[in-house]
Amino acid sequence: MAAVIIHVENDIQLKECLEIRKEVFVIEQKVPVDLEIDEYDVIGDQVHHVLVEVGGEPAATGRLIYYVDNAAKMQRIAVRKEYRSHGIGSVLLLGMEALARELGLTKSVLDAQCQAEAFYTKLGYETISTEPFDDAGIPHVRMTKSL
Repeated sequence: MAAVIIHVENDIQLKECLEIRKEVFVIEQKVPVDLEIDEYDVIGDQVHHVLVEVGGEPAATGRLIYYVDNAAKMQRIAVRKEYRSHGIGSVLLLGMEALARELGLTKSVLDAQCQAEAFYTKLGYETISTEPFDDAGIPHVRMTKSL
């Protein structure tokens, strides 16, 4: 599958990102919408949204915010069900990491759902949590990677 990585620049693209997140987090995983949408769901200089399209169709999304110690905090990483297990999640995360490097950031930090920990480990992330923690009713671990 040929994928195109888009650094979101307009409200139409942002709406596509939010639709993917609603589908994955709110509908599939039952995360309350008031926990899913927050102050970073805008186009601005403190947040960068990324959209992956496959065949012109929105397939995956994620966002990064500036974090402590020159790190990017990777958040809201979501892949539509029909695009999972096709490498689209890897394309998304590697694209987000490339963007973070372009922004001069040297480290990536993310809070991974425990069921996805092995996926991030394969991409070079190390778990730094001593034990899982709850986020929106879903067990997570904190992971990091040097960029």
